[in-house]
Amino acid sequence: AGARQRGLPLMPSETPIQPLLCGEDRVALAMSRALEARGFWVAAIRPPTVPEGRARLRITLGAGHDRMQVDALLQALEEAAEETGLRASARSAATTA
Repeated sequence: AGARQRGLPLMPSETPIQPLLCGEDRVALAMSRALEARGFWVAAIRPPTVPEGRARLRITLGAGHDRMQVDALLQALEEAAEETGLRASARSAATTA
C-alpha cells in the first residue's frame, strides 16, 4: 500500500520531493529521528522555512531507489507515525490551513 492508503498525510507534489505534513515542529523532529533510527535520513522542515503549524518531512525519491527501498520507507513512516502522534498533529494542521 502507498502512503495515502496507510493514512500518511502526503501533500500535493508532482516532483521527486514528497512533503509529508506533520503540523507541529516537535512531531516533524520526532518523525525525522525515528526514521533515522530505522536507517532513513529524512529532513524535518520547520518555520521559518514553512509557515507555523505546517512543519513537514521532505522525502526525496530518486531513480536509484528500488521498490523494496520505497516499501521499507513506507513501513518505517507508518511505524514512526504511530510512535509520534503524527496523524493527530497533521489533522490539526490540515484543518487550520
